[in-house]
Formats: sequence, C-alpha cells, structure tokens
Amino acid sequence: MRRGGAENGQAAAELVAVTPILIGVLLALAQLAVAGYALWSAGDAARAGARAAHVGDDAERAAIGALPFWLERGAEIETGGAVEVRVRAPALLPGIPDITVGAGAALEPGATSGG
Repeated sequence: MRRGGAENGQAAAELVAVTPILIGVLLALAQLAVAGYALWSAGDAARAGARAAHVGDDAERAAIGALPFWLERGAEIETGGAVEVRVRAPALLPGIPDITVGAGAALEPGATSGG
C-alpha cells in the first residue's frame, strides 16, 4: 500500500522553486563581500598614499601599488592634501553596474580623512 500518492514529486517541485531564490541571495551576499573588500582595499591604498606623501614619495604610485590588481584598472586617485582613492567593485549580479567605492586618508595635521 502506498502513502502520499498525491505528494509524489513535491520535494522536487519545491527545490525547483527555491533554487533561483537561493542563488540570488548567494549572489547578493557575494556582491556585498566584493564591495566591502573593494572599500577596505581603497582605504588601505589611501593610507599607503598618505604615508608616501608624508615622507615625500609619489603618493599616487604608492596608492596604486597597494591595490589588488583587479581594482587597479579604473582606479581614481587624488593627491591634493588628503589622498582620495576611488575604485570600481565589479558587479556579480546581471544588470547591475559596477559599484564605485572610495576612501581617503591624510597624515597632515588639520587635513580631513574619511570614507
């Protein structure tokens, strides 16, 4: 005697319905992680540029050198006073543009820094 004949395939149907939602949530979390890492890297690069400027070295070169290679392309660095670094975090979700994040740092007294 079989039980639940009307429920045959219910688990498979639920899996098919839930899988795209789970993939979307995972991609959104991965996008947040990529953007967060890009922001962290921009802050590191700004601090490296500020240290270089403080000792008289090339701040822009130091900032670019502190970025991961995949963020170097398209990075914008401003070195007037505080060192400002803006990078584009690549989009993982289809139809979403790259996310631009930035950070700044300064070692001079009275100069502003922030993210």
